[in-house]
Amino acid sequence: MYNGRTTTLLLVLLGLTLSACSSNSPAPPKSGPQAVRDRLAAADDVPYSAALRAVTQSGPRRLQLVEGRVNLNAPFTGRTTDRTDQYTENVVITRQKVYRRPSGTHKAWQEFPAPTAKGGIPVDRLPQYIRLMLGHSASVHQESEPLRISARLTPKDVESVDTTVGRNLRPATAIDVDAWIDREGRIVRIRQKIHFESAPDIKATITLTEFKSAMQVSAPVGR
Repeated sequence: MYNGRTTTLLLVLLGLTLSACSSNSPAPPKSGPQAVRDRLAAADDVPYSAALRAVTQSGPRRLQLVEGRVNLNAPFTGRTTDRTDQYTENVVITRQKVYRRPSGTHKAWQEFPAPTAKGGIPVDRLPQYIRLMLGHSASVHQESEPLRISARLTPKDVESVDTTVGRNLRPATAIDVDAWIDREGRIVRIRQKIHFESAPDIKATITLTEFKSAMQVSAPVGR
């Protein structure tokens, strides 16, 4: 027969057992935004290069295709080929200047200031861009891997990360952005749907793959 003291002791032991079980239980999963922040914080900050493919389209029509290799986690440099319906050009991006000339020719390279290499996505500031999205009520789709983050931004929002890119987007009324970040904290894809008040939407997608060591990029010879 249990007396009061025995019952109290059993309750205490039960409480201790439950507490012990609780202490060994797995930690609750982190919220979506925190999981993204953790990946960004753990990412290696060593410069590296990546194969880049960027597509800009309006409806089913492709406006521009850019393919090549660029350096990230460092001053944005690289070599690409840009294609539109009107032209195909080879492009060399250095720290100070961008050099362009028609593919398959020996014409003189045209020189432009480096900021002209920027379009509507701040490719050289992708971690900051992801943090901007998180600060604007981003949704994190944790069922996907890489993790997908979605947010709606304005050109003024983007200017806080990259002034030139934000200005390039100024004709837009809003930008719906999806971004994918892998387990190593690298942003592997950005997709933007750019809305205008009186013009069709434009969709721009950048995909980064084949991550390797940073490469040397210099001005073209014989320019």
